[in-house]
Amino acid sequence: MPGEGRPFEKGKSGNPAGRPKGTLNRTTLAMQALLDGEAEALTRKAIEMAQDGDAVALRMCLDRLLPVRKDRPVMFDLPTITTTADITKATAAVLTAVASGEITPSEAADIGRAVEAHAKTIEVRDLQDRIERLEARSQS
Repeated sequence: MPGEGRPFEKGKSGNPAGRPKGTLNRTTLAMQALLDGEAEALTRKAIEMAQDGDAVALRMCLDRLLPVRKDRPVMFDLPTITTTADITKATAAVLTAVASGEITPSEAADIGRAVEAHAKTIEVRDLQDRIERLEARSQS
């Protein structure tokens, strides 16, 4: 039963299917209507302003031409990790790369998470091998 000032029961929407995916809101539709046919002229104006030395327009144009890169390939020597004993060598290589400025601390953190996930995979494989050996021994 709806409460006072509530047109719908608690937990039940007036539109259970929700808003269709890809539906634009009214503001976006209004802005598109205003800019319809003006995109080329506005782009040209922004370029002219950038060429005249407007720093904000220049930054906007450059951001469109060459967007900020979120990730980059990280190149440094990481020892091969085949056993859990190799993990200390790998983390030492990561720390050395950070200390030398070869990679950033945030890149090192990302690499550390990858090394940790790989270490867990190795541990699971080792446990599975041990269980299989124990089962084979008990069946003999």
